[in-house]
Amino acid sequence: MNRRWLLAFLLAGVLISCDSQEDKKGRFLLKGNEKLKENDTKSAIDYYSEAIKIDPEFIDALYNRALVYQRTNRLDEAIMDYGAVLAVMRDHRASLFQRGLALLDNGEYYKALADAESSVNFFPDHWQSHFLHGLVLEQLKNHEEALLAFERGLLLEPENSDLLVNKAIILYQIKAFEDAKTILQAAELINPDEANIYNLRSMVLFEEGEVILALSAVEKAISMNPRDPYYFNNRGLYRLFSGDLEKGLEDINLSLRQNPRNLYALRNKGIYYAKKGQKELALSYLEDVYKKAPEMEMVEDYLKLAQTL
Repeated sequence: MNRRWLLAFLLAGVLISCDSQEDKKGRFLLKGNEKLKENDTKSAIDYYSEAIKIDPEFIDALYNRALVYQRTNRLDEAIMDYGAVLAVMRDHRASLFQRGLALLDNGEYYKALADAESSVNFFPDHWQSHFLHGLVLEQLKNHEEALLAFERGLLLEPENSDLLVNKAIILYQIKAFEDAKTILQAAELINPDEANIYNLRSMVLFEEGEVILALSAVEKAISMNPRDPYYFNNRGLYRLFSGDLEKGLEDINLSLRQNPRNLYALRNKGIYYAKKGQKELALSYLEDVYKKAPEMEMVEDYLKLAQTL
């Protein structure tokens, strides 16, 4: 065969092979998306992984797999995949935002802060940049700057219920309860189906000593989102203070089964044992929480109570 034609034939073969690989990775991506719609997360991950084997820099597959990892609480793997996307495209807005959330959930607050600041620098006109920034600053106990971040987001989207609720959370934390209730009313008018509104309202009511009203509000949150462990923990706490100790413990244990590291639930379990007069169990929970979060409300008071039992 003529060498020139042989070369042309070989080049054509390479092009066909490349097209075939492109088609293959695209099909794996689509199959993964289909499985995700069916809520078959394992198969979705498998298909995305096959696409990534073909092209390790395939942004769509990496990002989608990261989302599934994040949804299934495989946070380290999600963070790695978002990082792989960002290594290819540093200003991939969604990956920067989602990695920040994953880092936040993973307790890596300063890494999350770096992503939040990058997001604000790259995308100052997108509300999610300021939302993420506010969430991280809140975890770092910088309430004043967190409040400003949420307010910057609200300048871009004044009727964004996520921003409003998180602004109300900061107001609750600094004990500006009337302002928090006003913001929650505004959020409810915009998005009455947002469960966080009613959960936070319950927390404000509990702080104001309205335990029965707090129970009613958190019940509404649970009816809207029965999977959130924090809602059950709050209901458990309110039940403890309404005298329904055993039902309260059931809720607290349910919350802990979903999130064993929730210090508020561990504190509440200590309060349960203190109210039951079981000194050793009360001390084991309350002393542990006090070491990790001595500023948490009610911990010191119930620890002192347990010590006198």
